Amino acid sequence: MSVAEQEAGARRASGRALAIIGGVARFLVIAASTYLGLLAVTFFIGRVIPVDPVLAVLGDRAPESVVERTRREMGLDLPLIQQFWIYLKSALNGEFGTSVLTTNPVMTDIRRVFPATIELATVGTLIGTILGVPLGVLAAVKRGSIIDQIVRVVGLVGYSVPIFWLGLLGLVLFYAKLQWVAFPGRIDIVYEYSFTPVTGFYLLDSAMQGQWDVFRDVFRHIILPAALLGYFSLAYISRMTRSFMLNELSQEYIVAARAKGLSETRIIWGHALRNAAVPLVTVIALSYAGLLEGSVLTETVFSWPGIGLYITNSLQNADMNAVLGGTIIIGSVFIGINLLSDLLYRLLDPRTKTQ
Repeated sequence: MSVAEQEAGARRASGRALAIIGGVARFLVIAASTYLGLLAVTFFIGRVIPVDPVLAVLGDRAPESVVERTRREMGLDLPLIQQFWIYLKSALNGEFGTSVLTTNPVMTDIRRVFPATIELATVGTLIGTILGVPLGVLAAVKRGSIIDQIVRVVGLVGYSVPIFWLGLLGLVLFYAKLQWVAFPGRIDIVYEYSFTPVTGFYLLDSAMQGQWDVFRDVFRHIILPAALLGYFSLAYISRMTRSFMLNELSQEYIVAARAKGLSETRIIWGHALRNAAVPLVTVIALSYAGLLEGSVLTETVFSWPGIGLYITNSLQNADMNAVLGGTIIIGSVFIGINLLSDLLYRLLDPRTKTQ
């Protein structure tokens, strides 16, 4: 290899390294700026809400001297920008104050309740993905047929009908009438004190410990709320899968594959869906993030002890530390999943590597 070729190779390697460093730097800047914006929004919302955090702690009948002293101790007498700086440092350290409702540090409460939300959203996303992707593919292949119309109507209903109404209807039908599912909650009181969770994910913990009676009970509790969230996820995933597949089926490589005599099954599932799977990863990731942040009503209807129910109860009791802390955690997870899905898209799609 000549010296000129070696120098050209070194320049190409240096260019790739700089491109990777630049991409990582942009990723970090976007993540930091988005998180800073989230903290700013939650901080100022907490200041404009007509709830005095001092009175929420002390009560309405506290002496004025005690109220003023507590206000100074909480730093609420400082200029707003200084309050935000203190709030920012505390949030970056994972400190969101103490919950008025539980008297525990907010992060302690969130670590206790968040696994329940993750488990519920994970099962819901699995249901939505396993059913939504094949339905979207079928609707695209049978475009304009009765099957396509049914899939589109199913998706439209999933978007349009309030999820709390479906939850109440599901409880009346599957719990009260048919008794196929368990009472609202996460686990029956019979097992609540005999079962010791390790990870906080009851399905996983009960299976790992071989307590299959507990596993069945947990499954009977989670299946209905997870199915409702899965239906909401299915509506989004099936619609996007249909759109991606229609785009792929109109490409020239599909015409060439049919001209070569490949079977329709191989063309659809082996070629078109494989190419559509790249943007579909982003769709599924965003759907999962949406279930994590949007399960408040579902958890309320089904008395599911997750972060959504925790925020709802805290809001009803004017516990703003818990409300803002839970909001920041959910927003942070959503931002993280969003950025991660974008990164996966760039890694999986070879076309983005040239950009």
